[in-house]
Order: sequence, then C-alpha cells, then structure tokens
Amino acid sequence: MLIEVVASLLILVVVLLTIPVTATFQVSTQKDVQSYVDLRWLFGLARLRRALFQSEDNDRDGEEVTQNIGTFARLTRKKNLLAAMRKRAFRRRILRFIADSWRAIQKRNVNLRLRIGLGDPADTGQLWAIVGPLTGMLANVHAASFEIEPDFFDTTFEFDGSGAIRLFPIQMIYLTVGLLLSPAFWQGLKQLKSGR
Repeated sequence: MLIEVVASLLILVVVLLTIPVTATFQVSTQKDVQSYVDLRWLFGLARLRRALFQSEDNDRDGEEVTQNIGTFARLTRKKNLLAAMRKRAFRRRILRFIADSWRAIQKRNVNLRLRIGLGDPADTGQLWAIVGPLTGMLANVHAASFEIEPDFFDTTFEFDGSGAIRLFPIQMIYLTVGLLLSPAFWQGLKQLKSGR
C-alpha cells in the first residue's frame, strides 16, 4: 500500500513537471523603467506577478549593483575566480549547458542588452574572453535580440531585458542533473576553490 502511494506521488510530480511555465518579464537597471516578472503555470491557473525593483529604491539598487561588481573585481584579482574558466573542459561544459538550456526555452520577442565592466581592463578582458564567444553564439538565435558590451575602464553593470519565455521544468532538471554529473564541472569548481 505504501509503495503504491509513493509511486502515485512520484507519477503526479513527474506529470506536474511536464506542464510548461511561462514567464513574461521586463527588467532594467534604469530608474524610470518598471521591472517585473509574471510567471504562469498550470495553463494560467497558478500565477505570480512580482515587481523586481521599487522605483524609490532604484538609486540604492544601482549603487548596490555597482558595489557588488567592484567586490567581484577585487575577488577576481585576489583569488583568481576566473581560473576555472581557463580550463577548456570546464568552459566547454558550461557553454554547452547554457546552449542546451537556451535551446530548450521557447522564446517570444526576447530583447536583452548588457553592458558590464569590472573597473580594470585586464579583469574585464578576462571576463570578455568568456562572454565574447557566448555573444557570438547568441547572435544567431531566432526570436531574440542580444547586445553585450564590455566597459574596459569603469565598474559598470547596465541591464535591460524584455520578452516572454516558456520552459518545461522536467527538461531543465534533466539538463541541470547532466551538468552536476559531469566530472569536468566538478574539476572546474575544484580549480575555482583552489584559485590556481
């Protein structure tokens, strides 16, 4: 009896995970643009709409993002957090995961613009060595527009995005499990922790 109940619950969970989630979003670091995400599941029966930034807090949010980018730049110089990305197997595995996940997502009128700088040309150059090829891959995506720019002199993080995406949770779980079972992924994490 217990086995039947557990099996029924597992089947129910799997069925629920095959129902797609739709997300409509508009995100911006500009204070005059309202940022929100609208999630729909179970064919619209379950819905969650959330404002991402309150307008009166936008200046403070922008300052916090800039401070976080500055902290990331300092950690990059001290602990060499980009060391893992220098490993070809780890880099390929991460890029493959991103590409597979992006192909699994159905996109409608997705527009993304990102400008990022770490405050030091050398650190930004290392980051761009990773982001640059990804930009080339994303340039060929249909139903979406991408613009990613480096800022080699200032600590910068500007992001604008809008559109709608649709994904199947079970497919994303499958891709994530595949990443977590990859030896190259764990070797890269080990490299990142050691900082060598």
